Amino acid sequence: MLYTEILNKNKDFLFLYRKGKTVVGKYAVIYVRPNRKPYNRLGITAGKKVGNAVCRNRAKRIIRQAYRENEKNIPIGLDIVIVARTAICQIKSDVFSQWLADCAVKNPAFGGSEK
Repeated sequence: MLYTEILNKNKDFLFLYRKGKTVVGKYAVIYVRPNRKPYNRLGITAGKKVGNAVCRNRAKRIIRQAYRENEKNIPIGLDIVIVARTAICQIKSDVFSQWLADCAVKNPAFGGSEK
């Protein structure tokens, strides 16, 4: 990923869940917050409600691929956590990529500035 590092500390996830702006959709819930760094940090989660291990790993692969395709459209300097929902297991990766481009990237939460 070009401008992105992995977000993997539990305290960072919890901070985003509490203080981040939320974009809710059919396929995923996205939490966003500015991080004041010259790169983005991305975290991906898929809980047990998504399905068995095969479904959860597929959901994470779909999210990762969609993020890679839309990375140039996302402003730099954000912490992003994407939480998979059960509907993501029944779709193709290009459908989620289009959803991410339409709904999430154009959302004011991705503006990069705190309000």
